[in-house]
Amino acid sequence: MMRRAIVLAAGEGRKIWPYGEFRQKCTLPVANVAAVRRICRSLREIGVTEIAVVVGHHGQQVKGATADIDGVRFVTQTRLDGTATAAYAAHETFSGAGDSFGDTLIVYGDIVTPTETFRRFAESFAASGAEAGALVQPLGREDASNWIVAGFHNGRLGGEIKGHSRGGSHRLCGMYALKPSAFTYLLRNPGFATRVDVGGMPPPEAEIAGSFQVMLDDGRDVFAMEPTEFLVDLDKPWHILEANEKMRDYLCARIDKEVIGDGAEISDDAEISGKLIVGKNTRIGKRVIVTNNAIIGANCDITNGAMLKGRLVIGDRCRISDYCEVGESVIGNRCVIGHGAEFSGVLFDKVYLYHYCEMSGVFGEATDIGAATVCGTLRFDDGDAPQKINGRTEIPPTGASETYMGDFTRTGVNTIFMPGVKVG
Repeated sequence: MMRRAIVLAAGEGRKIWPYGEFRQKCTLPVANVAAVRRICRSLREIGVTEIAVVVGHHGQQVKGATADIDGVRFVTQTRLDGTATAAYAAHETFSGAGDSFGDTLIVYGDIVTPTETFRRFAESFAASGAEAGALVQPLGREDASNWIVAGFHNGRLGGEIKGHSRGGSHRLCGMYALKPSAFTYLLRNPGFATRVDVGGMPPPEAEIAGSFQVMLDDGRDVFAMEPTEFLVDLDKPWHILEANEKMRDYLCARIDKEVIGDGAEISDDAEISGKLIVGKNTRIGKRVIVTNNAIIGANCDITNGAMLKGRLVIGDRCRISDYCEVGESVIGNRCVIGHGAEFSGVLFDKVYLYHYCEMSGVFGEATDIGAATVCGTLRFDDGDAPQKINGRTEIPPTGASETYMGDFTRTGVNTIFMPGVKVG
């Protein structure tokens, strides 16, 4: 099994706006755990003992999220000129040389996938006999021009690896494996995407994908596989919603028995239909309705007719009460959802929806929603709202018409958001 891994968490994440204004996007919460922390924990679970985390933009946030994990250390990328150079710099900091350290995993710090994906990829690469490996994912409804696209056939990478391609079936996912002999290809990276369609603009950075193209040009054997579980790249705002939805569903589906923490209370008058994991000292009071499996943190107060409809992950010290209605959601720590409020989506920590509001989407930390604030999610033409990302218009395959509010924002009373609005 691989003993070493490199996690790349230095980039600026401009496309994730409005959530990159105060944050390193690798620390965005997914089911209330920072994405990069979830990656490092997964690596430890599959037997990785040395993890070099490359930091740069908002680097202290990444350190704060991962420094307590055994085996983690940090490498600073002072010039953000590409993932290939970052990975090679981290590789050089490992003790030992030559073939003695075995294979190495390289993981982008903004991907979200279960631990099983890491384990299966590492084991399958070791069994393949190839010099390098890449995880690839079917594009599905995604636009090929938004991703780095690769050829994939019979468990191998082939053909051309293109940036901003006009077509293709698979994209590179941000998880790679290299044998010691393959690291020289990180140095041989051309520094920009050499394979683009005629008229296309090459991404001007030393992306690891460019090194894999050089390997293919040299006739090297490059293993590839698809993830059997979900995988989301936190690239744009709606990916936060998608990643949280899929991780929530994954975690809730695996609850096989009820777990009630010390000091927790569940009223006999509560109507519970699913299996619950409940933290210490949490109280579920009278007239509360829970319709599905849920993970509820410690010291929460869920009382007086709160309606929890669907699969839920709820953080610590939340108050959810007074006949509010919560659909399938991920709710952060210290959140308040009060009288008559309706919500579905993702709340970061300390979001207040006090009363009489209807909200759906992603709401950043310490956001305060005024009474009677509503957001529309359906256009009159029944279409999806176009989104501007770095000045470029695109139609998201999911979550196009949700509301996306950044950290530390607030509304007054009676605010109305039209479908697809983003607030910085």
